[in-house]
Amino acid sequence: MKTLNLPTYQFTIKEENKKTKIFDAIRKKFLVLTPEEWVRQHIVRFLVEEKGFPASLIAIEMGLNLNGLQKRADILVYSKSGQPILMVECKAPHIKIDQKVFDQIGRYNITFKLPYLLVTNGMEHFCAQIDFINKNFSFLKEIPEYDHLEA
Repeated sequence: MKTLNLPTYQFTIKEENKKTKIFDAIRKKFLVLTPEEWVRQHIVRFLVEEKGFPASLIAIEMGLNLNGLQKRADILVYSKSGQPILMVECKAPHIKIDQKVFDQIGRYNITFKLPYLLVTNGMEHFCAQIDFINKNFSFLKEIPEYDHLEA
C-alpha cells in the first residue's frame, strides 16, 4: 500500500481467500484492505496515538439516513458525555479532495450537526470547525487534540 502523509504504524495484515485483510482494532475484526481502508486505519491510529482520542469513543461506518437514503459516516468521534463531536470522511489516496468531497461530508452533517469535520485521503487532511450560530466554518491549521475539541 501507498505511504501516506501520516506516521507509520504497525498493523496486523493477513491473506485470506486470496484477499489481503487488515485487522480493525475498533471493530475487532479483519477487513479487506482497500486503499480507503488503509487511510481509515491510519487516521484512526493517528487520532488515538498522536491526538489523544479515546479508542472507546470512536465508531466506524455509522449508518445515517439522508433524505431516505441509507449512508455511512466513515468515522464518528464522541465526546466524553457520549455526544458525537467529529466526523471523518476518508478517501483513497488517489482520490482528489475537492468540492464534491466537502459537499458529501456537509450533507452528512445535516443529520449529525457536528462542530468538527475532517476530510482526508491520507495525503491531504482538512479539518474544519463549524459555527452553527453564525452559519459559517473555518479551516483549522491542524487536527486538534481530543481534549481541545469543544462541543
